[in-house]
Amino acid sequence: MAESLPEHDRILQEIESTDTACVGPTLRSVYDDQPNAHQRFMEKLDACIRNHDREIEKMCNFHHQGFVDAITELLKVRADAEKLKVQVTDTNRRLQDAGKEVIAQTEEIIRCRVQQRNITTVVEKLQLCLPVLEMYSKLKEQMKVKRYYSALKTMEQLENLYLPRVSQYRFCQIMIENLPKLREEIKEISMSDLKDFLESIRKHSDRIGETAMKQAQQQKTFSTTLQKHNNVNYGRNMHLGRSRILESKNEMTLKRTFEEDDEHDEEVLTAQDLVDFSPVYRCLHIYSVLGDGEIFENYYRKQRRKQARLVLQPQSSMHETVEGYRRYFSQIVGFFVVEDHILHVTQGLVTRTYTDELWNMALSKIIAVLRTHSSYCNDPDLVLELKNLIVVFADTLQGYGFPVNRLFDLLFEIRDQYNETLLKKWSGLFRDIFEADNYSPIPVANEEEYKIVISKFPFQDSELDKQSFPKKLPMSQSVPQIYIQVKEFIYASLKFSESLHRSSTEIDDMLRKSTNLLLTRTLSSCLQNLIKKPHIGLTELVQIIINTTHLELACKYLEDFISNITNISQVTVHTARLYGLSTFKDARHAAEGEIYTKLNQKIDEFIQIADYDWTMSESDGRASGYLMDLINFLRSTFQVFTHLPNNNNDHAAMSGKVAQTACMSACQHLSTSLMQMLLDTELKQISMGAIQQFNLDVIQCELFASSEPVPGFQGDTLQLAFIDLRQLLDLFMVWDWSTYLADYGQATSKYLRVNPSTALTLLEK
Repeated sequence: MAESLPEHDRILQEIESTDTACVGPTLRSVYDDQPNAHQRFMEKLDACIRNHDREIEKMCNFHHQGFVDAITELLKVRADAEKLKVQVTDTNRRLQDAGKEVIAQTEEIIRCRVQQRNITTVVEKLQLCLPVLEMYSKLKEQMKVKRYYSALKTMEQLENLYLPRVSQYRFCQIMIENLPKLREEIKEISMSDLKDFLESIRKHSDRIGETAMKQAQQQKTFSTTLQKHNNVNYGRNMHLGRSRILESKNEMTLKRTFEEDDEHDEEVLTAQDLVDFSPVYRCLHIYSVLGDGEIFENYYRKQRRKQARLVLQPQSSMHETVEGYRRYFSQIVGFFVVEDHILHVTQGLVTRTYTDELWNMALSKIIAVLRTHSSYCNDPDLVLELKNLIVVFADTLQGYGFPVNRLFDLLFEIRDQYNETLLKKWSGLFRDIFEADNYSPIPVANEEEYKIVISKFPFQDSELDKQSFPKKLPMSQSVPQIYIQVKEFIYASLKFSESLHRSSTEIDDMLRKSTNLLLTRTLSSCLQNLIKKPHIGLTELVQIIINTTHLELACKYLEDFISNITNISQVTVHTARLYGLSTFKDARHAAEGEIYTKLNQKIDEFIQIADYDWTMSESDGRASGYLMDLINFLRSTFQVFTHLPNNNNDHAAMSGKVAQTACMSACQHLSTSLMQMLLDTELKQISMGAIQQFNLDVIQCELFASSEPVPGFQGDTLQLAFIDLRQLLDLFMVWDWSTYLADYGQATSKYLRVNPSTALTLLEK
């Protein structure tokens, strides 16, 4: 018990000195001690409380009087405080009443000062905003009147100068947001105008091209006329005394010529007169200002390339009329005239490299199109008009700086096509002439008719000139007509060669080549076909030989004719000669061959009607009727050959040779046919009477051969055609087999031409 008391004192000290939050462990130690320790601790705690109460009471007693005094003093101050409060309240009320008016005036002053400051600020800001609003209003007005380029300049000023000063205001932000939209609107409007321009230029291209080609043609006519007058002036001014008169006369002529042109021609308009190019300029400026110049250039070039492809695409029926070609060329010229105009009035939109590239592409397409469509042309007049259009087309574009050499090269290809169409046309003309000819010498009743024929054909014959009228020219009516048509062909060929920028020598050479083609191909083919026609008899063939001879002689006059129209001397080294002479030689040879063939055919016809009685006992004592008819036919036929031309030694020799060859051929064919008749396998038996009758017919043949039906044969040359028959018949008539067998194989044999197999075959029959 005594031991626990000091422990309790320690615990109480800890409780008094320790924070109440930490008193738990201390109290727990009270219960952890011996049993009933907490009872003793409570007792100890009560004793401690009583001690503290006694100490508090002592302290209160000690300070009580001072407290009472303080309370008394405080009560005295309370009354004064109430009085002071009343006084302060009254003073405050009176002060508030007096300050209300001052406050009201002060608030009014403050409000006016704020308003004045706001007004000053507004004026300052309005001074900044008014130019912006004025510029924006100006922008709207420019947009309204479609002054888009000026509108873009106004936008640029707004963005760079005015809007940055007042960018904090909402209306400025709205403006800033609207400006890109306005730019896009301007781009769309200008692009729409450009599209309308492109559509318009597509429609006006043909008229622009037509106008440009008309100008080029007028310029060429002017230059040609001026050159002609200068040449005349130069030649005539050699006479000095008349020079001034001639100069004035030439000037008056030129002036009158061009005044007449001005009267007849409509006002010549340029591309700028026909088309408004302002959309291009405007759109170009707009896109340049917006920094999209390259985009615009690419778009413009792309669209123009597309239009170029459309322009270069011809209509399928273009080759049928010249108007189709003219429209095609006009559109192309109009297209490139526009491009040339754009090239010279803008910078960078169209370059020379671009136009050259576009032209090269177009030129290749044009050449391909013309090659294709010109090949369909069968009318030489249409081809000639096409050539004239191509020349004007080339001259027009050459005047705008585009190279056109390939077009003139193409003209040489088309010239070949033109010549082909001419050859076809003249082939028909030649056929008609040959069909209409009566193949008899031309009769002339008087000098006037003779001069008419001579004016058409260069015929000269001194012997014929000595004869009196009426008389006959050796050639038939087709000869002067053919000659005239050949000259017309040369004129037609010359028309194409004009304006090709070629020298006279080249033109002369081209004319001679085309004339050679006409003679060697067309006329030769017509002559060959004529000779082969069934209705052409021996008389007609003889006349054809005469005709070709005179046409051959006329070739030298054709050469002179070509030289005269080209002013090129025939002695020029490079001048081509007319080698069409071979045409007439070949035709004569063909006619001669046909004569031989027809003679043989006629002989065969007579032979076919032969009616021998191969079993007759004795002959009739006279030649067969068919053979006499045949011989009479041959005599009358060979009399025709006396009409062959013999106006010089060469022609006489030629005509004699033809007649001799024809006569020899006829006799040989007759001899061969008679021999074949004897040796016919279907003929099984022959009597001696039939041999005698056959011998009489062969004798008539020999008499015909010896009667010199055609002059010029030497000795018995013609009779030798029947030598095989003669020796064979003699062998059987005389029955001289012993001599035949004895002399067989010897050069001096009497029956040298009798073939053993032939003799054996006839002997068996």
